[in-house]
Amino acid sequence: MSTLKEFNFKNKKALIRVDFNVPLDENLQVTDDTRIQSAKNTIFKVLQDGGSCVLMSHLGRPKSNESEYSLKNIVPAVEDILGVEVLFANDCVGAEAAQMVKALKPGQVLLLENLRYYKEEKEGDTSFAQSLSEHGDIYVNDAFGTAHRAHASTSIIAQFFPKNKCFGFLLEQEIKSIDKVMKSGEKPVLAILGGAKVSSKITIIENILDKVDHLIVGGGMSFTFIKAQGGSIGDSICEDDKMDLALEILKSAKEKNVQLHLPVDVLAADDFSNSANTRVVDITSIPVNWQGLDCGPKTKAIFHEVVQQCKTILWNGPLGVFELDPFSTGTKALGDSISEATKNGAFSLVGGGDSVAAVKQFGFEQKVSYVSTGGGAMLESLEGKILPGIAAITNH
Repeated sequence: MSTLKEFNFKNKKALIRVDFNVPLDENLQVTDDTRIQSAKNTIFKVLQDGGSCVLMSHLGRPKSNESEYSLKNIVPAVEDILGVEVLFANDCVGAEAAQMVKALKPGQVLLLENLRYYKEEKEGDTSFAQSLSEHGDIYVNDAFGTAHRAHASTSIIAQFFPKNKCFGFLLEQEIKSIDKVMKSGEKPVLAILGGAKVSSKITIIENILDKVDHLIVGGGMSFTFIKAQGGSIGDSICEDDKMDLALEILKSAKEKNVQLHLPVDVLAADDFSNSANTRVVDITSIPVNWQGLDCGPKTKAIFHEVVQQCKTILWNGPLGVFELDPFSTGTKALGDSISEATKNGAFSLVGGGDSVAAVKQFGFEQKVSYVSTGGGAMLESLEGKILPGIAAITNH
């Protein structure tokens, strides 16, 4: 794996693919700067070596060159985080950008305009990638959030840097964290999969059954497993067409000696709202017109015990509708359990949009080993796919 440490950037221009696809409010202010913070160490390494940085990223899904998707909007936030002036090019290719890159001095940072103002970026166009490649001496991919896309700036561009390409610190850490779960993790290994749908996690489950000792299935997807085994789930979310698959997963887990844990009780509600009436019931006998919206106290205790036994933990997906306060306790309790196990020496990786949101909302970010920055990219890694953005650096 070619890493940043292998290069000295003195008097070199580093062309860095960052993931600055950050959320903005109606005043075009950055509301969550995690992704910018995550790129800081890579940028600092280049500057400390005596090099300069040319940063490229996309923002949102522009149809044409709408100003609300201009990366110019995030320059103040990037300057705040880096503590240096950030120059801005009004285009990512063309004469003006080339001129600004040429004039760049060691210690300076230049941010290029939104790559997705060009359809060639998503199309993986080679000549567009070549134009971008002219902006740097060394190509650094530090954008895990887009590593699963074969776009011009994430995978096609690498061919123009046969010897001078590497991963940034963020991408390197993402790869190592996933490898820890999938390959080198200390046993017992536990995967916790939550969220609403089995269908979105099928390939992950199939791929990780060979790698884990314990699998916790929670959240909305657990009801498909319960109903498949003859339980009454009331009005709880369920994918009826995936019940046979759920039974196959249970069988496969048994054959592979993986202990699969499902909730045993739930906090049921008579309405999907904060003001609903609630009661704790057995998960196999939820009354008609009621739905399970969080796991119950017995389940929390069982899951806590499982988590404490394990040395490597992957958490992907919440255990309940944590956005509604009355149904957030299961997800919070799981966060507490994982934090405790981490404190006692376990390695814990959290990834996938909803679990990352929960971890941030409830303040667990510093209490787990690693929080992944890439939802889709992480899920595809867990499915066993080789990500184009990663393959482009590792293949010489």
